[in-house]
This record gives sequence, C-alpha cells and structure tokens, in this order.
Amino acid sequence: MDADLHPSTRTAHPPVPVPEGSRPATVPIHQGHVFTFDSADALAAAFHDPDGAYLYSRFGNPTVRALEEAVSGLEGGAGGLAFASGMGAINAVLGTLLSAGDHVVAQRSLYGGTYATLADLAERWGVSVTYVSGRDADEVRAALTPRTRLLYLETIANPTTAVTDLPALLAAAAEAGVPGVVDNTFATPLLCRPIEHGAAVVLHSATKYLGGHADILGGVVVFRDAELRRRVWAHAVEQGAAADPFAAWLTLRGMATLALRVERQSATALPLDERLAAQPAAARVRPPGLPDHPDRATAARLLAAGGGVLAFDLAGGRDAGRRFVESLRLALLSPSLGDVKTLVMHPASTSHRQLDAAALAAVDIGEGTVRVAVGIEHPDDLWADLEQALAKAAGGGAQGG
Repeated sequence: MDADLHPSTRTAHPPVPVPEGSRPATVPIHQGHVFTFDSADALAAAFHDPDGAYLYSRFGNPTVRALEEAVSGLEGGAGGLAFASGMGAINAVLGTLLSAGDHVVAQRSLYGGTYATLADLAERWGVSVTYVSGRDADEVRAALTPRTRLLYLETIANPTTAVTDLPALLAAAAEAGVPGVVDNTFATPLLCRPIEHGAAVVLHSATKYLGGHADILGGVVVFRDAELRRRVWAHAVEQGAAADPFAAWLTLRGMATLALRVERQSATALPLDERLAAQPAAARVRPPGLPDHPDRATAARLLAAGGGVLAFDLAGGRDAGRRFVESLRLALLSPSLGDVKTLVMHPASTSHRQLDAAALAAVDIGEGTVRVAVGIEHPDDLWADLEQALAKAAGGGAQGG
C-alpha cells in the first residue's frame, strides 16, 4: 500500500494476507461477503458460474463451499449447495423443480415443515400431491401422472422412523423419468447414501446430525447431476437463503465427530428400544430394529445401523404424551434432534400441529406418539430417565388417543 495515503484511507484498506509456505490445518472462516477483481470481464463471468470466482457470499463463499464439498463427498454426489436452514434447502429444490399445476408423489410420513410447504404450493400454485406409503413401488407407479415432476421421500421418516424402500421406489419413478428427492437427515451419509440407490437430490437439515451441537441453523443439498445443481443454484441465488460462513464453519467442525456420534447414538438407541418394548405404558414401539417391525428387512438392507431416533406411542394418548415429556429430568424437551444431548418432543402438538386427528392417523402419527432423539449420554442414565417418566405418564390414567 502506498506510504503517502492518509490514515483514514489506510484504516479502510488493511492488508489481506495470503499464506505462503504453509496452509491452515482447518477451514478458515471467510466471513467477508464481498470479493474484489482486477478484471471487469472476470467479475461479470462470476455471476453465471456456481464454481467460478467468488464475488458475493449470496452466490458462493469459500467456507460455505468447503461444507458443500464435504457433504457432497460423503454422499457421493456431483456437487452440493448449502443454505441458511433445512427449510431453505427444501424450498430451493421444490421451487426449482416445480411450476404451477405440477404434480408431486410423496411418502405419507414426512417432516411437518415439508407438509406445510407442499400444502402452501398446493394453495398458491395449484401443485397437487399424491401420498404413498413408502413401501410399495407399484403404489408409486399408480400415482405417477404426465404432470409428475418429482418423487419426495425420507430415508428414515420423521417422526415415525419408518424406513423407505429407496431402491424400489426410486426405480419406479425413474422408469417414468421422474427424479427422486430424498431427505437423508435422520440417516446421515454414515448410515445410507441415497444417490447409490437412484436419488437425484439428497437433502439434509445440517442443524441436526451434521452440526450435532445445537449451535447452528443450516441446510445442504447434494446432487447426482451437475446441471441440476446449476439450475438450483441459479434459483437459490435470487431466493436469498444463502448459508452463513460462520454457520458453515461450525457445521464442518461438528462433522469432524459425526461418525463417532452416530455410532454411539445408534448403539444406545437399540437397547432402549428393546426396554421400551417391554413397558406396558409404551403401547407401540416403532423403530425398525425390533423383530416385528414391517421395515426390519428394508432397514437391514439399506442402513449401516439403526440410527439414533426412537418413536413410540403411549397408551394414554395425548395427555400421557404431555405428562411424559414434562416428567423427563435428563432428556430435554426440544423440537430438534441429532444433538449430543438427548432431545424429546411430542409431534402431535409440535412439528405436526397443523394436522387434525384424522390427518395424524393418515400419516401414522398417534395422539400419544413421542419422538426421542438419543444423544451421547450413558445408556443407563437415559433409561432411568425414560423409565421414571413412563411411570408418571401411566400414573395419570389412560386417556383415549
């Protein structure tokens, strides 16, 4: 910098060091949102290329790119895009692939925010949705129409923990040229890689297992095809749900222990399932690792482990569900999952609150369904907490649900 510049000018233009002779051991946080150019043509070209030079963090950022490449590498994709939230990721994909009057086939058991988005698209754009069980490829084939633009699935359904037969359903859609979009948040790429089973798009709420510490909000989308990634990027740039660089850095930091956390959570969840199955207060224990679950064979074929989310129905219905979640001492009442701490919620009154009793029943959620997202605590401590809360939930008397 010129030595004769005034101090006010020098304070506005501090030196920007570029490391030489060494490199950082971890991904740096590129918090600045503006990048500069020496060439006007280079700046103009950057507006049109998701992998080109960085110009403005809404279009791309080095720290965010590192997260996109890390998750895409884990999923085996051609590239990824990161967003400010999981819902930002979902809306970017749906907003790119769908137009007014289009049709979607979706599995019946879905995250409540996805239901709300599809309902909004139906109301404003006339997008129709046919819901299927997630277990029958012929059911998907029968639902497809000339206006079907995508098949939307979850690897492990939220909150029922049903395991979707991805290879069969995605193949049925592919026969008609319909791309499959799979929310892989519950499974993570450590348990399942949907692109290997035919998915065109894989979604993650990075807020959950990828981040793992309840300190970030984010979403990531991975694409099998680079051209589709470019289309979604072009839409997302104008939508504005760009990932924050610091949140992306925190997610990368959390991902360093992802394999360890998922292994521990999965190992803890199965014995808890087995203990719950022996409790009269738990009328129905849902996770597919249990012998009598209809998805047991599918789970064994698709998942490297059972995952860390439990779901069960309390015999006392909605009132019992409330008593249970309010009686916990160690597990925390929270709408999230994938944390190092165990988090519990009652879907009928929270994530799926927009559904009435009939709609809840249609998606296999009971008035007394409880979701437990297992953390990394000692299994015996968790069981002691669940057991005492079950006793209090049952002690209030059975209520119809």
